Amino acid sequence: MSMESLFDDQDMTGLAASIDRGDVSAREVVEFALRRLEERNSTVNAVVADRAEEALAEVDAGLPDGPLRGIPFLIKDLHADVAGMPTSNGSRLFAGRVAEQDTELVARYRRAGLVIIGKTNTPEFGQNASTEPVLFGPTRNPRRLTHGVGGSSGGSAAAVAVGITPAAHASDGGGSIRIPASANGLVGLKPSRGRMPSGSPLAGPMSVEHAVTRSVRDSALLLDLTSGPAVGAPFGIAPSVRPYVAEVGADPGKLRIGITTTMPGGESVHPDCAAVASNVGVMLEKLGHHVETAAPVFHPEALGAAMQYLMSAPMAVEIDQRLAELGRELRDDDLETMARVQYERCKSQSVTDLAAAYTALELTAREIGRFFTEYDLLLTPTLGAPTPPLGLLDAMNLEAIWKHAGIYGALTSPFNSGGQPAISLPLGKDSSGMPLGAQLVAGHGREDLLIRVASQLEAAYPWSTSIAWPAVAD
Repeated sequence: MSMESLFDDQDMTGLAASIDRGDVSAREVVEFALRRLEERNSTVNAVVADRAEEALAEVDAGLPDGPLRGIPFLIKDLHADVAGMPTSNGSRLFAGRVAEQDTELVARYRRAGLVIIGKTNTPEFGQNASTEPVLFGPTRNPRRLTHGVGGSSGGSAAAVAVGITPAAHASDGGGSIRIPASANGLVGLKPSRGRMPSGSPLAGPMSVEHAVTRSVRDSALLLDLTSGPAVGAPFGIAPSVRPYVAEVGADPGKLRIGITTTMPGGESVHPDCAAVASNVGVMLEKLGHHVETAAPVFHPEALGAAMQYLMSAPMAVEIDQRLAELGRELRDDDLETMARVQYERCKSQSVTDLAAAYTALELTAREIGRFFTEYDLLLTPTLGAPTPPLGLLDAMNLEAIWKHAGIYGALTSPFNSGGQPAISLPLGKDSSGMPLGAQLVAGHGREDLLIRVASQLEAAYPWSTSIAWPAVAD
């Protein structure tokens, strides 16, 4: 089998097995990934910094004997530090800031044997559902270069979609794993609150890190190798009863699944998105599950206002800390328009405003949590509308982004409020042929159930894992 076939026809788990058997060496695999990076990245702009020489030197020096020894991997350029590399958070204000040491999750990736070859593009501070920062420019969807890749883990998702690496690091504070997974035809699992270490002490109760992958078993394996809170973490969670990879193919039993194809406020989603979720509902019924129309009842307006504040307040703290490091005041060209408005709004709000936002978040979490005392899973479209063209969610155009942004995270962000695990599966397409995902959500701590059902769907209705290359111009 050629190196291209080994790399493109297998998921990360399969490629690791090829290395372990000696079919191919770790150095050959990493060299191939670096060639792919050089050949393809200029078209999609997924990777914003590389460490080719350092990666090859690590391979030559001897890698840890982990299950993923020799697999090339990419890290999202947001709150995740790789020693010796910049962590820009997609912002001109942070450009050039070099990390002194790995964050805990990155260190766990290395112990698993992964070889970090670069960092991926992200919108400024991860605050957008499209990856088009001023600092690095937009990441383009290889299936249609005029369109975006979702956000905020858009660079990671595009890199996997074009075959630079078989999986990549991602994070999710309101849908930032699941949205780009949907836009790029990938698996995107957001773990439960407390399941993973966080790269930022300011991430708060909503954001969680994991990965975008091509298969359910890859997502499960990465979860086994990296989960568990960091020392001193503010949120804890019971560990899994058995390895998550053991849940792949395990019988989930007959489940009671609620399905909704409307927005939390009752508005309609795009017909293409609704059709994908409805089709998956039929698939689940054929697999023996009971599926009925049902959704959590909560107040989306109150949650939206609270989440906007709780996502922008940590950003404001980071900005002030960065300005203190630089020893200067904020300049007009430091921030994009949306971030500047959010920053100034936060600076004018009080500690009681913050307490009110946390209260709204907790009340919503309780309301959503009650749903999972009656239902095992919730099924929704991942997105409320198909992947948008570049420019629609331009963070420099405040009027446009306020008008259009809400529909893209409305079905994902509620489950950041309660910390429930959720997964986007590439089980559909829009009417133009672009990928669309369906989202499954479980009760807090039930990644095991999500993995069982996701792998059941993957086996019964396998999705294409073909690499999106050559890129489509329009």
